[in-house]
Amino acid sequence: MNIILVGKRHGQSRVLALNGKRAAGLCGLALGLLVTAGWVGYRVATAQSQAAEPTPSELAQHWQAKLAEQQDALEHIRQSSQQQIDVLTVRLGQMQGRLLRLDALGQRFVESGLAASEEFDFDEPPAMGGPEEVGLKESYTLPALTDMIRRLDDQITDREQQLRMLDKLASRQKLEKERYVEGRPIHWGWLSSQYGYRTDPFTGKRAWHSGVDLAGKEGSDVVAVAAGVVTWAGPRYGYGNLVEIDHGNGLVTRYAHCKAVKVKVGQVVQKAQVVGLMGSTGRSTGPHVHFEVRKDGRTTDPRPYIARADR
Repeated sequence: MNIILVGKRHGQSRVLALNGKRAAGLCGLALGLLVTAGWVGYRVATAQSQAAEPTPSELAQHWQAKLAEQQDALEHIRQSSQQQIDVLTVRLGQMQGRLLRLDALGQRFVESGLAASEEFDFDEPPAMGGPEEVGLKESYTLPALTDMIRRLDDQITDREQQLRMLDKLASRQKLEKERYVEGRPIHWGWLSSQYGYRTDPFTGKRAWHSGVDLAGKEGSDVVAVAAGVVTWAGPRYGYGNLVEIDHGNGLVTRYAHCKAVKVKVGQVVQKAQVVGLMGSTGRSTGPHVHFEVRKDGRTTDPRPYIARADR
């Protein structure tokens, strides 16, 4: 066998003649190189495989780290949920206080007669019911519960505004009713002298009488015919012991000849409140009340105001 070797210079070549011994040697050398390369590759691959495979200690540390991450994530969720629950708890507490105020307003409406006590009982929860629906029953999720509380809060706000308006209207109506001059200043008695010109009981001459006289039992109650502020409480010439009450809008009432006065100047009195006791002080011939009504500083006939109570 001949092997031709070609050189790089000037196309020179060389012929190498191989006999049997040389050929066998070359084959052995090549085989040895192949075996050596395979063994080296195996050792390198085995070393890399052993280096990549974690030890039991490394595996334990890895899973401990994963567990710590999950615990941190769970704690974060728990804290977030607790914060949301705390917020909802605060809002529910505020709503409960507002509902108590609404109940109080409703009770005032019942007591004032604006709402029927048989229809509205603010001490009991509202009646409700209905057939049970067949199907899946789900608990509220936190977002759904939050949304429901928000909508309920909006409804309560709306009801508060409406009830405040009704309360203001009711208070105004009650105030106007309290200030409305009507009725008699005594519980029992009779009309003993009219408003206008009459014969004076002391002089016997024709004289002007600025009110009406209501006779009765000495010491009986004299009551205010409307709410107002006391502007006079004590002796006054001709009137004896006098109580004068300003009811606003230029309207004033007077209660004269009292045996005793039960109020003071500046005091706010309610309708039908006792302001004095019937007597005969001042220019008087016997126990009675001189009841006088003044409008814008001028006297007016009290009888139409007395008759209002009979309508």
